[in-house]
Amino acid sequence: MLYLVATPIGNLEDLTVRALRILKEVDLIAAEDTRHSSILLKHYGIETPCTSFHSHSSDAKAKALAEEMAAGKNIALITDAGTPGISDPAWALIQAALAAKVEIVPIPGAAAFLTALMGSGLPMNEFLYLGFIPAKKGRQTLFESLRDQERTVILYESPHRIQKTLEQMLAILGAARTVVLARELTKLHETFHLCTLGDLATQFKKNPPKGELVILVAPENFSF
Repeated sequence: MLYLVATPIGNLEDLTVRALRILKEVDLIAAEDTRHSSILLKHYGIETPCTSFHSHSSDAKAKALAEEMAAGKNIALITDAGTPGISDPAWALIQAALAAKVEIVPIPGAAAFLTALMGSGLPMNEFLYLGFIPAKKGRQTLFESLRDQERTVILYESPHRIQKTLEQMLAILGAARTVVLARELTKLHETFHLCTLGDLATQFKKNPPKGELVILVAPENFSF
């Protein structure tokens, strides 16, 4: 059996009771980064053996883990933070498990894009999650597609590209477009910046924000 276990995105108290039980009971934990995950596991006294499964893991590794599950082992798949499969390499193991006819059980919990949406103040009835903004090719096309968007759009971006991203979005979407920049979600310095795109670009021109970033773009006609 393959358990897809969501883990905290910052605050370690956000691990669910069910997730804690599963992580203790399974035969093996497949973690995106075993060193990073060891912080969480040590915090809760979880001594289950771990193996790495990340974006550079081979197809052979995914197949081997799937074969172990088909033979009766229970494995929990966790990402560095949040829900497995959301902007991380979990999908390859999920596909291998399905091919081996292994039962998949999702254990829901934290996800950065949903946490950001909850605290953003933007419309939540309809939204579009697009994951990480492309590092190079496709950026302009993506931003142009947001011009007439009637739903809240959620994007991930890295701190070292945020200024470039804000400048490109400003040029395409205009200074008056409402946006939210959410950073360090559930951590000590969690912040939500609800403002216009023009104000946000100016605010971070000299001091780009640090930490994990989520950008939310409001629907075209929304204003706060």
